[in-house]
Amino acid sequence: MHVMITGANRGIGAGLAAAYADRGDQVTGTSRRGGDLARLDVTDPTQHRDLAASLEGRAVDLLVCNAGVYLDKGHAIETGYDAALWAETFAANVTGVFLTVQAILPELERSEQPKIAIISSQMASQTHAPGGSYIYRASKAAALNLGRNLATDLRPRGIAVGIYHPGWVRTDMGGGSASIGTEDSVRGLMARFDELNMQTTGTFLTWDGQPHDF
Repeated sequence: MHVMITGANRGIGAGLAAAYADRGDQVTGTSRRGGDLARLDVTDPTQHRDLAASLEGRAVDLLVCNAGVYLDKGHAIETGYDAALWAETFAANVTGVFLTVQAILPELERSEQPKIAIISSQMASQTHAPGGSYIYRASKAAALNLGRNLATDLRPRGIAVGIYHPGWVRTDMGGGSASIGTEDSVRGLMARFDELNMQTTGTFLTWDGQPHDF
């Protein structure tokens, strides 16, 4: 199986890339800086085109849209959340997901059982709304909505789409007080991706397989 993972240079993305490689799958991991990984700033359409061209027609069986930013952590409603952060966050967390899917769609259609996994968050839920982190929450809610609509439009092409909450994970983004380690999240997410099919397309699940409130 050929797996493509955006944002594979750290955290959950790096954990997924390592685990798939250990399992014997082919992995194309990306990062903004490139280096040992394929270079991809998910906000840059030119880099998306270059990445797609570098695949030279090779099928992608699983596309994991993991790259994202959390720039408004700890902001106060009176003084924070400036307009530039809204634009930067949505460019990465929402537009970046769409551009990735759009660029890799031909390679997904070459797979016999193509799948797209979009990493959203419990912070996308409108049912659970404890306040704060307005930009990040709004961007992850938009990514959830994007995934649900992609599932509808890509169903006739046989491409399954799943949206996932990876857990509150001890990473640079999640912080040291988070509830689970990267290994637990990665193991659970891989099981969810393996289960994803055309009967479950469009679902929003937690890393451990529980349906999440929208």
